[in-house]
Amino acid sequence: MKINQATIFPLSIPLIEPIKMAKELIVDAKTVLLCLTDEEGRQGWGEASVAPLMTGETLDSLLASLKYLVEKARSIEWSDPNLFAKSSDAILYGNPSAKSCLEMALLDLYTQKHSISLWKYLRSLNAGAVLTELTEIPLLRMIGGAPEKEMADAKSFREAGFKHWKIKVGSLSLEEDLRRVQLLSDLLEGDIISVDANGAMSLDDALHFCISPQARKLSFAEQLISADSSVNDFALLKARSPIAIGLDESIHGSAEIMELMKANALNGASLKLIKTGGVMEAWSCAQILRKNNLQLNLACKVAETSLSGAATASIGFAVGDVPWGFSMSNQYLRFDICDQPLTAQRGHLDLAQLNATGVGVTPNMDRVKDAVAQGYSIIQY
Repeated sequence: MKINQATIFPLSIPLIEPIKMAKELIVDAKTVLLCLTDEEGRQGWGEASVAPLMTGETLDSLLASLKYLVEKARSIEWSDPNLFAKSSDAILYGNPSAKSCLEMALLDLYTQKHSISLWKYLRSLNAGAVLTELTEIPLLRMIGGAPEKEMADAKSFREAGFKHWKIKVGSLSLEEDLRRVQLLSDLLEGDIISVDANGAMSLDDALHFCISPQARKLSFAEQLISADSSVNDFALLKARSPIAIGLDESIHGSAEIMELMKANALNGASLKLIKTGGVMEAWSCAQILRKNNLQLNLACKVAETSLSGAATASIGFAVGDVPWGFSMSNQYLRFDICDQPLTAQRGHLDLAQLNATGVGVTPNMDRVKDAVAQGYSIIQY
């Protein structure tokens, strides 16, 4: 499989409402789409979002890296998905978001060529293994804003069928966050409720938070302390916390999972394609978690379109179990770039939305062009 043409689209899509995280306020989604055309005229699509605090890549650096990768990739014969990452690594060091974008487009082409959906292809890689049949994935909904709004949103989305929740913490005082958590946990009791600090807490504050009676109804706490913390700090937090400890920014691939797992420093992990460098490594990470009875959360960066959502969800449908839910972030966008965007059905994503060959969704070119970021242009090779 050879690449005959490549087109890169730098996009900026406004959010329905700003999302306040511990270290940043997000008002629009800056994401990059890549369209590859193979020698037989098929088109494969990839996506990666900007995440300078997670991967170190800005919109400008992501575009530059992707341009460089695409220029070199055109001379390569892409025949084995298991070697896609190795080939990209031979071209460029680091830059996982750019590599994820390229790999996603290549996998879209490969699975279209072989008339199979991406999730079915991934599932076939575990031939002989006993995998749970999965027809829908629980979607995780973020809660944020003023207390009155948080309570109103939680009630509304719960009535719509959502049962998995993420409460953003770390930007307020510990006392304020604990108060919010208790109110929301009482309201949503019985559901899968989590908090995410994006690494903003000190170890002492994280320990205080976890042992507080106000947090006792939480199912897990995600990335309370900085990804730069020592393995010993993570192990101490996990040992002393009555709440399950999940990690996000600390996990960029299977190597980190193995290291932290050996130190007994986590109960589960959040996997994002832009961190792992692509679907194949994220799939490997999901297998490690599953085999070691660790919990899985799948997530898109705030906020990616249905394209990245479909690729990420394919891992969940292939694995067959996503106990900590899937953060499908196109639900926070003011508009999607697909004619048939992925949508929640009673708080879940159903498999019927991904039965097409390839990644499962196709962007609308007119919508993509309308979303090009101001001051940027479409790049074509």
